Amino acid sequence: MKNYFSKYSAVITSVVVLALIFSAGFYTGRNYQSDEQKVVTLINKDQDGNQTVDFAAFWKAWNVINEKFVPTTSSSTVRVSDQARVWGAIEGMTRSLGDPYTMFFPPVEAKSFEEQISGNFEGVGMEVGIRDGVLTVIAPLKGTPAYRAGIKSGDKLVKIGDTLTNQLNTEEAIKLIKGPKGTEVRLTVVRDGVKDPIEIKVIRDVIDIPTIDTEVKGDVFIIRLYNFSAISANLFRDGLRKFIESGKNKLIIDLRGNPGGYLEAAIDMGSWFLPAGKVIVKEDFRNASDAQVFRSKGYNIFNDRLKLVVLIDGGSASASEILAGALHEQGVATLVGTKSFGKGSVQELVKITPETSLKVTIARWLTPEGHSISNGGLTPDVEVKLDDKKFLQGEDTQLNKALEILNQQ
Repeated sequence: MKNYFSKYSAVITSVVVLALIFSAGFYTGRNYQSDEQKVVTLINKDQDGNQTVDFAAFWKAWNVINEKFVPTTSSSTVRVSDQARVWGAIEGMTRSLGDPYTMFFPPVEAKSFEEQISGNFEGVGMEVGIRDGVLTVIAPLKGTPAYRAGIKSGDKLVKIGDTLTNQLNTEEAIKLIKGPKGTEVRLTVVRDGVKDPIEIKVIRDVIDIPTIDTEVKGDVFIIRLYNFSAISANLFRDGLRKFIESGKNKLIIDLRGNPGGYLEAAIDMGSWFLPAGKVIVKEDFRNASDAQVFRSKGYNIFNDRLKLVVLIDGGSASASEILAGALHEQGVATLVGTKSFGKGSVQELVKITPETSLKVTIARWLTPEGHSISNGGLTPDVEVKLDDKKFLQGEDTQLNKALEILNQQ
């Protein structure tokens, strides 16, 4: 079974593939034309049999660097190893795809990434992703340093310390943001509606990711879900049990600021509301024959008396969008809030060598009706922006709208 996680929106598997090993000899010397003739040239063919790739240019550039490169500073004694240049070439290849979620991890970065996805890390507690080419905060996790410091969903992260982020991918940015408990990181953000950039200082801490809260407001039961972790499905089931025991039939599932998590958790949660066999999400792969459809397990414990609203915003991503999209398109829930983040791709982590990994996008998530989640996210039935000033005073305009809709039904 694949584990889908939102932390970096990837799929972790133990698949090992054969890497392209640059085994041809390296040639140096003044006569580059002669060298080029000696270089092993790799030709690939596309599906129509046309020759498409010639590696001669790569090897010629490699040889020119070997022959001519001099470090910019005369005091530099560091020599970049041939192996490090191979890692750099692979990194450049992944960047050329233009996909912010496909990236190569050399040994040090691979180890760091594995620590992050295990949940054992120290940092500020926020999810980031690339939106319209800009590093953007998906959501600060409730109760974390980022949340307490005032970081908001949708903030455009333009600087980390003194480093501009416009040339960083998400993993490089995360590496800068992470750090030992008690240390400070300066984050410069651009926020919609605010004229000037904002510098926010955050003190790193051990991140304890929250999962779920429940609350009752009048005749409405509220389940707030903060992530789709390995234990979220069981905690959600417990929340539904409390809802049933309350005797109420009006429910709000609050997925605002929820960056996602395990696909299995989203399927399990959706199964409480849908008959067996109803589509929850589809996976669209490169080869149509590989497509998968994930369907409800058919718990379906609720009858037609259930009135359901799902709250979403720009911090709702990945598994959040899968659950919200399924409940909406299957006619079970009304969506309220603002447009979701639009993280609808699937990544697989592939071991290239025992010390390196490649995180590669292998599929797209489609809603039951076949809409790509990555194409702009989910649009709510009732769009309501959060009034920040009122929120600081204890008034949640989006939640109030959801309550109003349910109380009128």
